[in-house]
Amino acid sequence: MTLTYHHVSVMPNEVIQYLDCKPGDIVVDCTLGGCGHSKLILEKILPGGLLIGIDQDTDSLNNAKTVLADHLSSVRLFHGNFEGLPDYLKECGIDKVDAILADIGISFHHIQGSGRGFSFTKNEPLDMRMDTRNELTASDIVNCFEEKELTKIFREYGEEKFAPKIAREIVRRRLSSEIRTSLELADLISGCIPRKFADKSKIHPATRVFMAIRIAVNKELEVLERFMDTVPDHLKTGGRLCVLSFHSLEDRIVKRRIKGLENPCTCPKSLPICVCGRLPIMKSLTRKAVKPSEEEILRNPMSRSTKLRAAVRL
Repeated sequence: MTLTYHHVSVMPNEVIQYLDCKPGDIVVDCTLGGCGHSKLILEKILPGGLLIGIDQDTDSLNNAKTVLADHLSSVRLFHGNFEGLPDYLKECGIDKVDAILADIGISFHHIQGSGRGFSFTKNEPLDMRMDTRNELTASDIVNCFEEKELTKIFREYGEEKFAPKIAREIVRRRLSSEIRTSLELADLISGCIPRKFADKSKIHPATRVFMAIRIAVNKELEVLERFMDTVPDHLKTGGRLCVLSFHSLEDRIVKRRIKGLENPCTCPKSLPICVCGRLPIMKSLTRKAVKPSEEEILRNPMSRSTKLRAAVRL
């Protein structure tokens, strides 16, 4: 059976602009997804270039082999998380690359076609693993974590106002029976949100909690922190980094890290000159996060929360 992988890549023109790819470049796509960005990158770096594609989802990798079939001799594919970038580059015999793209968002395929419970509108097993080799699932969190832990996850990762109430109801409900499916969980959450708040909200009542659980299952923020700590080491001088994030916590990590690389000086502000000797490592190319156009949001509503930040290695 042929795999159908539905996903529309976000801000493709802006990504290509900031990556500034040229023929012969070596470029890493840290999250292949539907390969929309990868296809455009290959158009820019061929002939002579190399695309290193990473994804922790086998569906994405199988899709990549089909979408990029005409250029697979110029592509190296790796099954894993992008925090493993140093190991993948070592396996390729490469130290530094010309550009790195990290699209941190979830794909339309995960929501509509993966069958892993990412969607609160489908009756699917509570899984939410991007990489099904990992042990922790959404069911483990929902049915095993203590009320205090659940509240913290919903509040910190989902910024959910009614986190304590939802956590309390989950613990109460699972005393009688395990919460097995995404639709069962979504209905439970919806019942915890006061009607006046639900009616005013533009999103489904379960949106924030589902996002929080997904982030916890896949350790998304921890992975992003580790990635941002090491990524400058793998860029050539003049190499570009482009990150697409879809959550305020993700964007905060990217923004803070780029700012720290721009100004690594640790001297007290009272000193007239720098004496620590720490020099800038990267320069931001986006003083403010770049957001999708209104036209793109109309075409692809999933892009509405996207923030793009880019930087160049000095």
